[in-house]
Amino acid sequence: MRKSFQLLALLAVLGFTACTSGKDKSEVVIVEEKPRVRLAEVYERPVEQTQDYTATVEAEVKNNIQPSSPVRVDQINVEVGDRVRKGQKLVQMDAANLRQMKLQLENKRTEFNRTDELYKIGGASKSEWDAQKMAFDVQETAYNNLMENTTLISPIDGIVTARNYDNGDMYSSGNPVLVIEQITPVKLMINVSEGYFTHVRKGEDVAIKLDVYGDEVFNGKVNLVYPTIDAATRTFPVEIRLDNKDQRVRPGMFARATLNFGVENNVVVPDLAIVKQAGSGDRYVYVYNPDGTVSYNKVELGKRMGENYELKSGVPNNSKVVIAGQARLLDGMAVEVEN
Repeated sequence: MRKSFQLLALLAVLGFTACTSGKDKSEVVIVEEKPRVRLAEVYERPVEQTQDYTATVEAEVKNNIQPSSPVRVDQINVEVGDRVRKGQKLVQMDAANLRQMKLQLENKRTEFNRTDELYKIGGASKSEWDAQKMAFDVQETAYNNLMENTTLISPIDGIVTARNYDNGDMYSSGNPVLVIEQITPVKLMINVSEGYFTHVRKGEDVAIKLDVYGDEVFNGKVNLVYPTIDAATRTFPVEIRLDNKDQRVRPGMFARATLNFGVENNVVVPDLAIVKQAGSGDRYVYVYNPDGTVSYNKVELGKRMGENYELKSGVPNNSKVVIAGQARLLDGMAVEVEN
């Protein structure tokens, strides 16, 4: 019995030794492979600081032609599309009230003249003369006002862009009888970001393109810079004027205006280097470090130039950035560079 026990103990020791020896022989050291990346060297270069804005062309001046009170339209002398001159007679409204008021005015004129003659010879007091003069002046003002609202003339040189009534219609407050717009020049209104407030100057050149004319460039100028910032949008309005002497540009056209704010030296990187942060609008670039690791740098994008992006910040000059292999990378990770 004792010998059997010793034999079992010996076998157990031999078995343990055999297992341990087998474990040592099967042990494998796993070496993690570094992510492979491709790099591009990036540098600062001069970049024109341009910004594009969209706008709708507007008339320099827009006038609604209408009388001040309801009256029948007698005769409209122009049609939509007609060019008109300042002072040109456009519409004749019904003149019945004007003729009646003219008779009243002549009556007031006669009464005043009679009182004026009596006053000169002492037959009327100063207060009587003043009363007759005031009555005559009030009647004359009313007559002139009604005359202006009976014969409607154009206050500007322009083009008829709308006609809302026909001869014989009864005008009532609402739509004007005609709309006259001055289209030489025309203007565009754009909203510029607050950061450019000190860069925009009256008289600066502006390149304008209109969808209807393709890539043809029209030359405009900054005509007015509004002096305040909109607190809600952090923008300020800028008015751009286009001479439009040939009248090819018309109100309502869709336009794109480009403002040039000078030149800045900024780092330019391939668009392949830009990484979008999931769930946000932030952009990042992996920058290769001398120790073989990469840094995950947040960047501020500037102008896109073909297959490259201008960077306002985030990447130092003379850096190397990752342009392929970003999917497996993390901030501070060591990488292997492909030739």
